Amino acid sequence: MGGTILGTSREKPFKKPTLLSDVDKPALILENVKKIGLDCVVCIGGNGTQKTAYRLVEMGINVVSIPKTIDNDIWGTDISFGFDSAVTIATEAIDRLHSTASSHKRVMVIEVMGHKAGWISLYSGMAGGGDVILIPELPYSIKSIGNILIERLRKGRPYSIVVVAEGIKMDGKKRAAEYIAQEIEYETGIETRETVSGYIQRGGSPTSFDRNLATRMGGHATKLIANRRFGEMISLQGETVTSVPLSEVAGKLKLVTEEHDLIVQGRRMGICFG
Repeated sequence: MGGTILGTSREKPFKKPTLLSDVDKPALILENVKKIGLDCVVCIGGNGTQKTAYRLVEMGINVVSIPKTIDNDIWGTDISFGFDSAVTIATEAIDRLHSTASSHKRVMVIEVMGHKAGWISLYSGMAGGGDVILIPELPYSIKSIGNILIERLRKGRPYSIVVVAEGIKMDGKKRAAEYIAQEIEYETGIETRETVSGYIQRGGSPTSFDRNLATRMGGHATKLIANRRFGEMISLQGETVTSVPLSEVAGKLKLVTEEHDLIVQGRRMGICFG
């Protein structure tokens, strides 16, 4: 099942209290942990969760955390569960766009999630046969993109797929897909349409890879707790499930670099990254 079977949701206990709520949440957490007699609190989530988890450690609470985010931007682990499921859904969406783009001889722009990190855009764009892939970490030029698309047209390739992360830098407050589609049509004169996959990427049944990864990480977390090893985050490094200190994880982001193998191979294949 996707979602949260525990019924938990996003909470920011260290956020400054507002006029509507003057409750000292960190103190309340500490009080309840002692009152209930918890041996350990397991924190499951993304960057905000890992940062909060470390703050709880600093308060003296026993914590083991597990990385879970579709963005795959948590420092200290190769992959977080949720990522593979989101990439699979985004890739299927890109696959389906090829039919319409080919039939109508259009440029199709699809926006996928990723505010600061372009992992979903990169992985789904490469897997789905994107011709242009734009991620927040790399600069881009509409003129260069336009030239690439026109050159494809001249070579007898009547349609193109452009995959963009929602967090790419742009002018104004438009959605990334809308902005890029309008700029491409203005630059090239080629009919261009946009699609936003949105929250569809976050729901539904997880892939078998994510199910197995979650099982392995959960098991390793249990082992750490049994051995009273606290203040650590479970981590996948290569094929090995291990752990890293939360002090090394909190406040850091894992971003795509130009040296990433998919970008290197993609450029060799003629894919435009901006």
